[in-house]
This record gives sequence, structure tokens and C-alpha cells, in this order.
Amino acid sequence: MKTSTSMRARQVYLIANGDLRLSANQQCWPAQAKMESALGAALRAEGWTVRRAHGYDKVKRHGFIDSQKMGIEVFRELDASVPLVVAECVWQYSQHVLPGLFAHRGPILTVANWSGTWPGLVGLLNLNGSLTKMGVRYSTLWSEGFTDSYFRQGLRQWLTQGVVTHDQSHVRNLALLKLPPAEEALGRGYAHRFRQRQAILGVFDEGCMGMHNAILPDELLNPTGVFKERLSQSALYAAMGQVSEGEARGVLDWLVKRGLQFAWGRDEATELTEAQSLTQCRMYIAAVRLAHQFGCDAIGIQYQQGLKDLTPASDLVEGMLNNVSRPPVRCPESGQVIRSGEAIPHFNEVDEGAGLDGLVTYGLWRELGFAPENTLHDLRWGQHYRGAGVDDYVWVLLISGAAPPAHFIGGWKGASSERQPPMYFRLGGGTLKGISKPGSIVWSRVFIMDGKLQCDLGVGEVVSLPAEETARRWRETTRPWPIMHAVFPGITRDQMMARHKSNHIQVVYAPSAKQAHRACRIKAAALAELGLEVHLCGEVTLS
Repeated sequence: MKTSTSMRARQVYLIANGDLRLSANQQCWPAQAKMESALGAALRAEGWTVRRAHGYDKVKRHGFIDSQKMGIEVFRELDASVPLVVAECVWQYSQHVLPGLFAHRGPILTVANWSGTWPGLVGLLNLNGSLTKMGVRYSTLWSEGFTDSYFRQGLRQWLTQGVVTHDQSHVRNLALLKLPPAEEALGRGYAHRFRQRQAILGVFDEGCMGMHNAILPDELLNPTGVFKERLSQSALYAAMGQVSEGEARGVLDWLVKRGLQFAWGRDEATELTEAQSLTQCRMYIAAVRLAHQFGCDAIGIQYQQGLKDLTPASDLVEGMLNNVSRPPVRCPESGQVIRSGEAIPHFNEVDEGAGLDGLVTYGLWRELGFAPENTLHDLRWGQHYRGAGVDDYVWVLLISGAAPPAHFIGGWKGASSERQPPMYFRLGGGTLKGISKPGSIVWSRVFIMDGKLQCDLGVGEVVSLPAEETARRWRETTRPWPIMHAVFPGITRDQMMARHKSNHIQVVYAPSAKQAHRACRIKAAALAELGLEVHLCGEVTLS
């Protein structure tokens, strides 16, 4: 029943979107309830009441919206004109609430807890990117305790004006800037050759984990010269069955000889086992062969739904694919090694924005003579760090395994494979874990806004933190995953959160800070030539 005008005065709805996986929702619910208590107190302090739009399920033992079906049912009972808060403390599947938010007419506020342990920030950024793609107006806020002045001022503005404004002065439209002519010509020339050649993204099922923002419509993607080969994960699973025990063992032996440390145990339910790793080696061989068969320049495996119920995780596979130095795979027909000396770029979780970005970056870095390995990470969390020569806001970039060993301190010898958390990955499987080496990077994100392909990009620095601080940050987040300690000059924490339109961020190394700025400018010119609206963010020099 819809509320009357008098009843809804100074009242907001609150919804909590969750995971599709029951175990994750159950384990994360206590943190969500704690967050909602603090958020509710902040709203009441402003003189507003909170009406939770859906209840706690005693059978499921959580209070999340956990399916698109449930989300539609919840929104059917709401007055579409009443202000609505989406409170996110955990990873969430955006499709659960997108139908309702798309039709909602009242002000929408997405809110996340500032925590590395409970990935509400990652869920929030995905939901924000998805809403941006859909053209839904929303405001967004984040806070550690929901009592700080930045949050309270933003909340007050939203309650009184229906919007929250953030400082985004770090963003500059490339169309209003002048790049060095030689660099612009280099970037546009590369883009012209890239488009003429045409490329294929091998998409193993779209829409992973509700990432609506990660699906690029063909009508926007094809003008860049990139096309999709839509493949099924069932084909990948079937191809795994064609890989012999000896072939899988050969890949595993190659990894062991290169120094990769496997954290093997005996309990399949809670530990990584050698059998799980061997199955991942089968998946790697099958993925390379399918990429070769269909002429895919890059591939993306969804994994999270479907394959997770059949086979160990794809993360070790993804990291191997993204590395130039990787186990050789032979074509069954010709006997030739497939793409020897080259990575097969993989866009984790079938994030097609990262796929386009990674493919453009790989080829451009090859032409520039730089190491081409690149990857996405989650923009997971961060804190200011002072010590060991560092006095800056240091972000934790973290992903479950797609990072290539070329990015790690010690390469393969500095890498390990540890079991994925059981609450997400029942059948286990190993990650490809390491600490990213200090150095200069170019970061970027391809996204859809205003019905157009766009890209934000900038430069950054990967810093070295003491071992105990790295260990602490791993404890605060997800220990089995690879980590990057990143600093983004000229961009504050709140500016990054206000602007970034995805849970993912793409990173690639450059030989020096000077070369990073130069490569960033060339890449910006290339993307603009491909038809994207490009923005330079932070302290990117123009000469």
C-alpha cells in the first residue's frame, strides 16, 4: 500500500541489496545490520524517519534483496515519489534493484560503509556505474561511521535539495585540452590501425554478478573496430574435458618450475588442493585453444554463475592469460604453440569496458616498447599512510587473481596460489597472489554515460609499504588476492569515489613517471580517435 502525502513527510525508504549467493548474504548480514543502525541514527538526527522497505527473512537468515524477482516485488509496494536510500555494506548484484530504481521518481541516494573487510564500496561503485549507464539520476555518499562532517553535510544537502554535489575539479575534458602534436598523431595513428584491423572479444556469457555497467552494447562497441564472439561457458567446460591429464600436469610443472608457490592442503571444502589446481590448468589450456579457434584477441570468463557449480575458480587461469611469460599451449591440429611470447588479455568477470581498454592498451604499449601486461583491479578501499618514505592516501587495489605476475615483486617467484574463500567459491580453486612492484602506472576506466562510450584516465604511483602494513591491509580485505598499493596524484579519496563509474579500475606499468604521463596522453588521443569521450584526471601533465 502506498503511503499518503502526510505520512511520508520527512520519511525515506531504505533498501539493502545483496548477493545472489545465500552463504555470502548470511555471513555479511551482521555487518549490514550494524551499518543500517548507524545510518538510521544519522537520518533521525536530521529529523527524518526511516522505513525499511523489506524485512528480515528468518528462514534465509538475512535481510537483503537477493534476486531481481524479489526486488521488483519490493518496489511494487513503494510510493515512487518518496526519497529512497540504498544502503550497501556488501557486494551486491545490481540487477536485483535496477528495475525498481529505473522507475523510481523520487530522489535516490546510494550509501556505502568505508570498509575494506565488507565490500560495500565495491558494490556501491558497481551500482553507481550501472545507474549512470541507464541514465538514472542518483546521488551518492560513503562514510566509516556516518558521523563525519563530509557525510553529514552531504546527507543534509540530499534531504533538503534531493541531490549531493561533489568536487570533481580533478576531471578535465580532453576536447578542451591541447596535447603535444607528435603524441596526438602517434595515438590517433595507432587508433586508425587498430580500428582497420578489427578485433574480437571472446565473451563467455555476459552479465557476471549483476554488472550491468560491464556490458557494452554492440552499437557502441563496434565503431571502435571491436566485435564480440559470444561464447558459452558450457563450451569452455566441455573443452576442459578434452584436455589430457598429461597436458594439465605439464602446465602445473611449468608453474612450479617458475617458482609459483601453491598453498596446498587436503580438505577440498576449505583448502586448496593439487586436484583443484590441475583442474584450473585444464581450464587454462581449454581457454587458450578456444581463443585460438575463434580468433579472439581477448577473452572474458564470467565464472561466478554457472561454472562455480561445476569447477574450481578461474582466477589462476586469468592471471596466466594476462602474462606474456605463461605456460605454452599447443594447437591440437597443427601442434604449434598458440601465440608464443604473447599474453591473451583477459577481462575479469566479463567486464567489457575493461576488455576494450585492455586490448587497446596491450597493443599500444607494444608499439611504445613497454611491457604490455595490464589488468583490472577492484577499487577496494584505502587509508592515508605515513612512514617508510610515504605520506599519502594509499588505495588498496585488489582483484581475485587476474593480475599478471609481471606486475609482482619477484614475478613468478614472488607469486602464490591460495584457495578462494569458501563462502563465495564452494569448489575452491586458487588465486594468483602477489604484491605489485613499485613503479609508475597509467590507470583508466571505460564506461557508458549519456549514451556514449567514455574513458577517464590518469597516472599513478605504486608504492612500497612495510611488510607488516601490507599484511594488515590484506587482513582488512581478502588475503588470498593480489594487492597493489596505489597513489593517484591530484585526486582525493572523495573525488575518486564521486567520479568513478565502476567497481573496476584498469592499470598498466610505464618505465618511469615521465613515460607514464607521455603514454597517458598518447592513449587519450587513441581513445578519442576511436570515438570515446575522454577525460584526463588528476595531475596528468600536457607536455
